[in-house]
Amino acid sequence: MLRRPVPVIVVAQLFGTSLWFSVNSAADDLVHNWGIAPSAIGALTNAVQAGFILGTLTFALTGLADRFPASRIFAFCAALGAIFNGAFALLADGMSSGVPLRFAVGVCLAGVYPLGMKLVVSWVPQQAGAALSLLVGMLTLGTALPHGVRLSGLGTSWQATIGVSSALALAGALMVLWLGDGPHFKRRLGAPALRLGQVLQAFSVPAFRASALGYFGHMWELYAMWTLVPSLVVLSGLAGTGTAAQSGLSFAVIGIGAIGCMAGGWWSQRIGSARVAATALVVSALCCMVYPVSTAWSAWAAGGLLLVWGGAVVADSPHFSALSARACPPEVLGSALALQNAIGFAITMVSIHLGTRELGDWGAHIAWLLLPGPLLGLVGLYPLWRGRSIGGRRSSMMPTGTGRCCRRQGRSHAFFNFISSMSSTLSRATTRARANAIGYPEAG
Repeated sequence: MLRRPVPVIVVAQLFGTSLWFSVNSAADDLVHNWGIAPSAIGALTNAVQAGFILGTLTFALTGLADRFPASRIFAFCAALGAIFNGAFALLADGMSSGVPLRFAVGVCLAGVYPLGMKLVVSWVPQQAGAALSLLVGMLTLGTALPHGVRLSGLGTSWQATIGVSSALALAGALMVLWLGDGPHFKRRLGAPALRLGQVLQAFSVPAFRASALGYFGHMWELYAMWTLVPSLVVLSGLAGTGTAAQSGLSFAVIGIGAIGCMAGGWWSQRIGSARVAATALVVSALCCMVYPVSTAWSAWAAGGLLLVWGGAVVADSPHFSALSARACPPEVLGSALALQNAIGFAITMVSIHLGTRELGDWGAHIAWLLLPGPLLGLVGLYPLWRGRSIGGRRSSMMPTGTGRCCRRQGRSHAFFNFISSMSSTLSRATTRARANAIGYPEAG
């Protein structure tokens, strides 16, 4: 297995990120057992988002990821997150105890997802673009996994469902701890001080600003949609509340986003990242508009719409990273991307809160609350997907190459070469951007 570190990291990432939405798979049980309003589930989800924001900013701005091996940080955070997640299942009896525990899980996740990217770079910098695209897919599948656990019958109660997620996260921690850091790992003695004014100047670059605005619109929709998926399945008439069908369909609607990411990466070779992102935003917007009407459709048609929406809503995510990385001034690359991500996740907290609060009154029309996200994202991204001249040069619309180095690796790496061909958007620029954002000085 040590000769194939990427599969180890990818599976560990899948297991670790299952903590993210573990509580959402038990939302109906919590509403019933705790006597809380459905909107309270939004508060629990937002607690994770807030913790993740704090955690990522802490890692990005303090240089902690430089001072300790990435594998140990990942393992520690995954294990600690599993403990907090398990404590929620065993000890939480209401919002006063549940919210702090979910916040703690969010802080821990900041050491799982970003550090997984750093581990990839430390092992296979020449294949980092391909492998990082897999990690985006694993975040999506990890989000869906608790619904799959409940469907499988492993989670006979809501506590058991959450407990299985904790067990998986512990397994992921052990896998990464056993794997260790790769031979290309580099560590700096200190981290440069953050100069906020200089970082904010990145938003004065037209291409970076266009990508960031598109990303902000995307984030308004993405996590709120994922939070609402179980309710959307019920509102479509496809399943009853708390049923296996609800869990199974929720898993499918969220999990199909991994396929959307892969398809978008493949398509970007032909039309470029900006137009892939714009297309995904258009499809998402159409799904938002049409969903309220789809509740009167046949089950097959309504289910198909949800699957299309689930595939499109996250398909643009890797491309915003690539576009921002290409446009951002290199001297503030890491901090600017960290700030962009922090703002994006802060936006998710607003849309999640409003979506869960208004669900009871709006019903199926709650999808229209998400609609401004992709529409405004399209407006912000317009200079890039139209290929206009930005900042004195034409925006980067052409697809990036996959790199000859990957094609030289031989049969043992054939799978990752194939993935690389579908993931051209995560080029060397993206690899370096991600690496800088998580404290890795330079990849490849």
